[in-house]
Amino acid sequence: MSNPIYLAVDLPDLARASALVQSVRAHIGGVKLGLEFFCAHGHHGVHEIAKLGLPIFLDLKLHDIPNTVAAAMQAIHVLEPAIVTIHAAGGRAMMEDAKAAAGANTKVVAVTMLTSLDDDDMNQIGMAGTAHDNVLRLADLAHQAGLDGIVCSGQEVGAVRHQWRDGFFVVPGVRPASATAGDQKRAVTPRQARDAGASVLVIGRPIARAAEPDQAARDIMATL
Repeated sequence: MSNPIYLAVDLPDLARASALVQSVRAHIGGVKLGLEFFCAHGHHGVHEIAKLGLPIFLDLKLHDIPNTVAAAMQAIHVLEPAIVTIHAAGGRAMMEDAKAAAGANTKVVAVTMLTSLDDDDMNQIGMAGTAHDNVLRLADLAHQAGLDGIVCSGQEVGAVRHQWRDGFFVVPGVRPASATAGDQKRAVTPRQARDAGASVLVIGRPIARAAEPDQAARDIMATL
């Protein structure tokens, strides 16, 4: 992948979202459309962004019984996403059914532990072990289920790549050294994530909220 940067777009105004993508399209590799965007704009919104000619990453984090997730995957076939997320915590059967229902050109990747969670959060929700331990365990389960890869923080991607050599690894919560962490508790810089083995870097606010998004995207790409 020549440019691993996927811009996270969750603007409630579709015209503004399209304008943002248009302004930076020469300096990103794709567009990540998340739950907020999809709930606000649905299939129409995805089609509108897709017209700008970049791969679409639908970050829907599907998590339900296997039959329901498979049906949801079939419902988004027409959108031809390059990447779709599901939750590894849904279990092996759910992941297998999701992959079987996905389009041939769609990579299905499993979210392991959200980058907004740390070890204290693990304890609070009753999960034994550290965030790192849980990422490795869920990554192994996703691999067994036949998925293309996982979503994890840059702090774990190196260890996951060591055990899954040909996996496809999406790293969100990426922050340039000059940016604030915000609600991301396990953030790394774009270069750190890429050097550790990230296939895709999901970057939102550092580009979308910059005074000059185009320049911000250029600056980040220059560090890779």
